[in-house]
Amino acid sequence: MKFFQRRGGVITVVAVLAIAAVAVGLATIGGAHAGSTGDQLLPSSKVVLQSAKEVNLSKQTVRLPLHRGTFHGKTVWYVITESSDFGLAHDLNINFAPKLANLAIGCAKCVQQVTESVAPNNKFGEGIVAFEGAPDFTPTRVLTPAANGGAPPAVAKPGAVGSANYSPFIRIKGSSVIYNAPIVATGDGPFDVIHHTNTGDRVLAVNPADTVRPGQFSEPTVDILFVRGFDAGQRIFYISTESSDPAAATLERATFVPLLQKSAFVGADDFLGSGRERIFVFTNGQSGATNDNAQGIDHLIRDGHASQDASAGDTALIDALRNGGDLLNTLGDFPSLADPRHANAYSPLWDAQFGEWSKKAIDGKLNTRQTDENQILNLAATRSDLLTGPGGAPYGSVGFVINCPIIGFQDEEPTNDLVTASAPTASRDFLAIRQLGTRQAMASLGPREGGVATQKPGRLLAGGKVTSSFAPFTSIGSRMRLERWRTGR
Repeated sequence: MKFFQRRGGVITVVAVLAIAAVAVGLATIGGAHAGSTGDQLLPSSKVVLQSAKEVNLSKQTVRLPLHRGTFHGKTVWYVITESSDFGLAHDLNINFAPKLANLAIGCAKCVQQVTESVAPNNKFGEGIVAFEGAPDFTPTRVLTPAANGGAPPAVAKPGAVGSANYSPFIRIKGSSVIYNAPIVATGDGPFDVIHHTNTGDRVLAVNPADTVRPGQFSEPTVDILFVRGFDAGQRIFYISTESSDPAAATLERATFVPLLQKSAFVGADDFLGSGRERIFVFTNGQSGATNDNAQGIDHLIRDGHASQDASAGDTALIDALRNGGDLLNTLGDFPSLADPRHANAYSPLWDAQFGEWSKKAIDGKLNTRQTDENQILNLAATRSDLLTGPGGAPYGSVGFVINCPIIGFQDEEPTNDLVTASAPTASRDFLAIRQLGTRQAMASLGPREGGVATQKPGRLLAGGKVTSSFAPFTSIGSRMRLERWRTGR
């Protein structure tokens, strides 16, 4: 009997599972391997990342091929989700993301150069990638809600931190192609999928490869807790693996990689040289486990069990996220959009745009769930008395990024945005009604304040209590403004 010490507790190794194809023993600490029997699976026609073995809607997981690599002679395990090359993306059944070719502009280390080798007697199988950087999964993830139970968190410490040379974006020496290859586990097992001392905080199971015959190949797989969000009005699924901000990494259950802060480049989106796409996050949207308008950071902390370690056996956490307790962010360009210009503008590296609802919006119940990029941008452009950046700042990028590869969609394929991108002269009443879907909007709007919202940085949350706005995040060029927003000065 072997024991594993973790954060004041003793966890028994419950399974040691043999694997033949890669000659490595894999085991999981404290978690049953996810199975499909009786579970609701996403139809393959709705899976965008074609390398996924299954998307389990009951368990809130995606099962991806797991690839073996090394870091300074030690074993690491990674997944592959995107390529900057169209042909190679299709060859590997991963997402095509041409913007990745720009990531190293001004930041050479933002793309990690790796080497790949194979055994001289390799008959059929993949090579071993040698990384120059890797995550440390041993830190204890800590997320303590504010005194009122929501945002901003009183404490936010990520459970994984990348080494100085770690980036999930890699280029194999001798090639110009860039891949998104996040490391999600380290070592040869057993793997801790309860408190995640050697796995990412979203890893819920590590599964052995199938036994195969000569001339065949099978790799192990990993079950990763996915995130629910929106794109072009449709419900989508993605995973979150890294962030350049420590508080965002904590909330996202991702690896903190400060190096990515320098990736090309802040606020650029679809401009020349950009490797980023936009993701839209709300700090103070509505909350409530059964509220169809709930969305954002305060909602996740209150209703999504954000303070707990994620594990397959924590059914309360899984059920909460499955039933609407997730962040429910809105993403920009998506691989399935009908316009190739927008489909090819997809990048898994998302530039965070923070929206803060004004007291007027909250009092009028105009802080409703937003599901489309252009609706949000139009609202921010025409109704700065309702929606601004942190602390009343102009709406836009807050500087940090999140690595969130797309997995699939729930109902209809996102093909077109719900509205056009430009509405500079649109009626404020019409736009508000588009958001609310009710005639009460016109009565609740009242006179419009000029410029930015006039309330102080402290604001009224959905629960009715006044609190300082959520901003543990830092951004390039706006650190002082965000600090004033956080403290209420």
